[in-house]
Amino acid sequence: MSTPTNDKAGAGTAKAANSARHGAGLFDIRNIIGALMGIYGVILVGMSFTTSEADRAKADGANLNLWTGVGLLVLAAALIGWAVTRPIVVDERELAEDKAAAEHEQPSAH
Repeated sequence: MSTPTNDKAGAGTAKAANSARHGAGLFDIRNIIGALMGIYGVILVGMSFTTSEADRAKADGANLNLWTGVGLLVLAAALIGWAVTRPIVVDERELAEDKAAAEHEQPSAH
């Protein structure tokens, strides 16, 4: 017969260690830029369906709204994918130590 293990003690220490660290989440600049590029990309792709033949003739027959919009959508997907696969992790203890060190090194105002 095996003895029961106390999993709650181990889980509590792991949870305490993880509570000092958190991700940047939606405030990660890659998410913000990716969302903006995605919005602009959708607008350009939508506008590409209303491009006149005269506008296409100015661009040597290419639908620049379509290709620029697709490029922006690819960039947006790459930025958001990068933020999801490699999130920025903020360590609260290290941040507090850095703030304390910066406050300690500030010269006094005369």
